[in-house]
Amino acid sequence: MTGSAPEPATLAGVILAAGAGTRLRPLTLLRPKALCPVGNVALVDLAIRNLAGHVSGVAVNVHHLRALLEEHVGCQVHLSIEEPAALGTAGAIGALRGWIDGRDVLIHNADAYLPGGIDRLLAGWDGTRPRLLVRAEQEDADFGRLRYLGVSLLPWRHARECLPVVSGLYPSVWRAAEVNGEIEFVPYAGVAIDCGRPGDYLQANLAASGGASVIGAGAVVAGEVVRSVVWPGATVRAGERLVEVIRAPVPGGPDLTVAAGPASLPQQAR
Repeated sequence: MTGSAPEPATLAGVILAAGAGTRLRPLTLLRPKALCPVGNVALVDLAIRNLAGHVSGVAVNVHHLRALLEEHVGCQVHLSIEEPAALGTAGAIGALRGWIDGRDVLIHNADAYLPGGIDRLLAGWDGTRPRLLVRAEQEDADFGRLRYLGVSLLPWRHARECLPVVSGLYPSVWRAAEVNGEIEFVPYAGVAIDCGRPGDYLQANLAASGGASVIGAGAVVAGEVVRSVVWPGATVRAGERLVEVIRAPVPGGPDLTVAAGPASLPQQAR
């Protein structure tokens, strides 16, 4: 992929963070998925880093456990509060049309872990067609054998047609664009992990740490921890041996332990 990237002034960044994170439960009963840490950095902060330098502003949509996310991101982004229900990927853009205000949109799912950055997606884009970052798979995926990696570019002409109602980008924009040959797929060969399930979330942390366990600030570890994630403030007691799990503190209750090794993954994800 060659050519210059769009000027930041022409791009609005949107991080999609309003979902309930049902696949990552029970962790997402404690905090929104966008605040789950990878390498001790919240996913939303990693997404903000990926957008930095590419856009003239960043918006984050919030719904599930929104107060925690609002407190975390503070005034560093534009907040789009979705109530009484989360609006989905296209609805989120519709709710932000006034803020986007004629710019093209760089969209980043909060749970997309892409430590190598997203420069490849932007290189040479002329702003006329939707563009998606993808990886080729051996089985059926989102677009034939192509797996969508959670980051895309949306021209303003499509963004302005999105409505602030519950709707997704695939049925609203991408399906017709694909049929008409008006969608671009950009292959990505680097580390790209959808942190939607406990096993994948664990793998993202191990990728960030080089395979070592990840221990959060203030965690007390008196036992043994192997290829696991211990959230800030959690405790591993003497005599405990954690192997490929996530340990998270629960206010007023015992710590939560979530199995996240290969045995916990769906068959198609192994």
